[in-house]
Amino acid sequence: MVIGERLRSLREEKGMSQGDIEKSTGVLRCYISRIENGHTIPSLETLERFAAALDVPLYKLFYSDNGDSPTTHLVDRKSLDEMAEQPGKAGEEARFLLQFKSVMAKLGDLDRDVVLTVAKKLAAR
Repeated sequence: MVIGERLRSLREEKGMSQGDIEKSTGVLRCYISRIENGHTIPSLETLERFAAALDVPLYKLFYSDNGDSPTTHLVDRKSLDEMAEQPGKAGEEARFLLQFKSVMAKLGDLDRDVVLTVAKKLAAR
């Protein structure tokens, strides 16, 4: 799973353990493990918590500093596309992530900040 690999990579870059993330986000360590191992796809609210704990903007969970998608370096893109074809919640969440990634890639920095600010306000409700 693309997002799980990216979260693990960012967490390790910051020198943080899953326990550190658990303390910062309130997300249980077992759930963090499930996300990182690709067994589940986190909600936008959970991704926002991860971004805050890792002290990175939310879009950094989807793109590296050189602008590449994490799919370029972490896993074959087909895995997310294949998941999107599955029925049920997993497929629905994978389709959402593909749409979100596509839209975020087209936005400039200012527009991206506006979208993320709105998402934060909605998540806070």
